[in-house]
Amino acid sequence: MQEKSTDELDEILKGARPDQLDSYYADNKEYLAEGKKAFYYYMKDVIEAKNIMLKDIYSFAGVTESWGGKIITMERHTKNRDLIIRFCVAGHFTLEEINRALKLYGMNPLYSKDKRDACIIVAVNNRKYNLAEIDEILEKQGFGKLSVDE
Repeated sequence: MQEKSTDELDEILKGARPDQLDSYYADNKEYLAEGKKAFYYYMKDVIEAKNIMLKDIYSFAGVTESWGGKIITMERHTKNRDLIIRFCVAGHFTLEEINRALKLYGMNPLYSKDKRDACIIVAVNNRKYNLAEIDEILEKQGFGKLSVDE
């Protein structure tokens, strides 16, 4: 089954009446965000599909397993968008996967009109999943790094 895009769902809703919402929810439940659980399950599914361990994600992102676990399960909420991006980079997410994860977490997706985001987009599109490489690209362009200085 193919993923329905937000545009496709928007198109369905254009012609929907209020009494059709229940069937819309039922027909599209796998595409709808459901708060905290949606982010956690999405991250877990994508990471597992790529045969990467969550503990490796936390290590690569520069956080402890306990803190990383609380962020992923949304037991603790972070406003640090770079942390969510680091988790995604560690999980070798595609641009589309990163943007979906950010949206599910309640954050803005990577935006091509933002110069710093454009650097990250180019790195990910070129399959650069090493934080040091991405940090180097960002710094060359005069932006702050994604990684945390220890």
